[in-house]
Amino acid sequence: MSKYRCTICNYIYDEEIGGTSFSDLPNKWRCPVCNAFSESFELLSNNNNTEEENSRDIDTGKSTVSDVIIKQMAEWGVKYVFGIPGTSSLGILQGIKNCKDIKYFQVRHEQTAAFMASAYGKLTGEVAACLTVAGPGATNLSTGLYDAKLDHSPVLAITGQVKRLLIGPGSFQEIDQHSFFEPVSVFNKPIIHKEQTTQLITLAIKEALLKKGVSHVSVPNDVQKQSYYAEPVPRTGKIPSTNVSASKQLIDEAAQKIDSSHRPVIIAGFGSMGQGDLVLELAEKISSPIVTTFRGKGVVDETEELYAGSHGTIGSTSASKLVQETDLLIVLGSSYSDMTQIPSKSTVQIDIDPMMIGRRYAVDVGLLGDISVILSSLINKVHSSKKLGYLNEIRLLKKQWFALIEEEIDSSKTPLRPQHIIDVLNDKISHNAVIALDVGENGWWFGRNFQMKKTQKMVMSGSLASMGFGLPAAMAAQITYPEKQVVCITGDGGFSMVMGDFLTAVKYNLPITVFVFNNNQLGMIQQEQKVEGYPNWQTDLLNCNFASFAEICGGVGLKVTNPSDLSDEVEKALSINKPVIVDIHTDPKRFI
Repeated sequence: MSKYRCTICNYIYDEEIGGTSFSDLPNKWRCPVCNAFSESFELLSNNNNTEEENSRDIDTGKSTVSDVIIKQMAEWGVKYVFGIPGTSSLGILQGIKNCKDIKYFQVRHEQTAAFMASAYGKLTGEVAACLTVAGPGATNLSTGLYDAKLDHSPVLAITGQVKRLLIGPGSFQEIDQHSFFEPVSVFNKPIIHKEQTTQLITLAIKEALLKKGVSHVSVPNDVQKQSYYAEPVPRTGKIPSTNVSASKQLIDEAAQKIDSSHRPVIIAGFGSMGQGDLVLELAEKISSPIVTTFRGKGVVDETEELYAGSHGTIGSTSASKLVQETDLLIVLGSSYSDMTQIPSKSTVQIDIDPMMIGRRYAVDVGLLGDISVILSSLINKVHSSKKLGYLNEIRLLKKQWFALIEEEIDSSKTPLRPQHIIDVLNDKISHNAVIALDVGENGWWFGRNFQMKKTQKMVMSGSLASMGFGLPAAMAAQITYPEKQVVCITGDGGFSMVMGDFLTAVKYNLPITVFVFNNNQLGMIQQEQKVEGYPNWQTDLLNCNFASFAEICGGVGLKVTNPSDLSDEVEKALSINKPVIVDIHTDPKRFI
């Protein structure tokens, strides 16, 4: 049995697979890829094959480098790969097809694939992968991967590459991928020889997990298809425990600092997520209000008596006043973003990342380690203190803040006021929902007005603050938590950047509910122009009918223009077991 190569498109006719000798094919037979006549084919034999062609193995019954890559990923807990098939990654795609332990989701844009992988890492702390081709596929990943880098989300990016002999001189879709991915990656290596496969994939996932960032592996097209087999390396014994604590001496110093404080304030960031019970226990013991960063929303129930709101540009007046007048900040897992606006105060800081300790200002006591371990020790060390006057002040400030929020809600105005929309969503969204939040004016209103529950999860593009994150994040959340209600809160600007991938939600029957705050504006930019004294210009948007778009895609579309219809339409949308877009017509003006 022989193989024949089409000299036009490189398609290979294998007599063993085709079942017919090439010479016996009908006269009218054409190449199934480019429609060339059989005269355009040449015989491939052991005498004239190149070394690269000899090393390639396309027999479906044999293990390849790609099979080993995918099996190693599965061994280390990778469950999902997001991407778009393409020429230089077809070998790896076949490896996924051959593996029952990993599920592949085809998207419409590589940015979506990277956003989905980033969101998965933020939600679970585990690694998902995005896969694409060399050149433009690789470059399209960049925004989503930078989101993962800046928010410390573990992601594995795998890109195809041109054949090894074509790297350097210049080839179709060849770019210098190593240099391109170097700034965004904690690990960035090509697999040049098949014997590197297991070790490099293992290291890539390990570094993504431990350094909480992006690992990139590129695999040349010819290497992907080489015949190769290796047993997967197990994860057991390869990942150290990170449940480490600071020294007893430093914990004692921190406890003494807290005990001597008269107006302590706890600021809980994203790094304290999942530790709400301990945060609340410490707050109750020392009579401290709890303030969160934007990404820290949901650390504790925001109905808790000691919760005073978020701090920063989306913050509450109560949080701002308490932070400004504190004599001690206890900062838990915060990156000290300039948007959070944490001031220079006497500070006890706890973080697992040594680079975060004293990032903006020098701190009195910096405790390096796992927040859950250190908080448990601190709670045992500090003295119980009931500061009755301080507690009464916290209650009064909260009461004034909630009165202001309530005053702003006007359920009669058209277009709908964003405060009214958030109020309804706060009432209707499930207490264990996952909320994917896009960047824009919609996010400002959510951060300021929505009351998160500890049992809810919220995922957003934090440090990069990239528009278009909401829809991909919602899809990743629904894949991760199929039993949960998943909603996306987005604006017309952010949604329209990625709206083509609503088709992906429909294709895979992901019953997400997308609430589009449609104000025909880049509303946040409009506000920024106002703040900086510029006239409003070039922020208006020409939108389609998003509800009709949902229907055309095969989903469900609802449109809300009357304030009295909002509650019923939101409830209806959340009850539908299909992808839904709720097009809510709102006003770009904030308080008028």
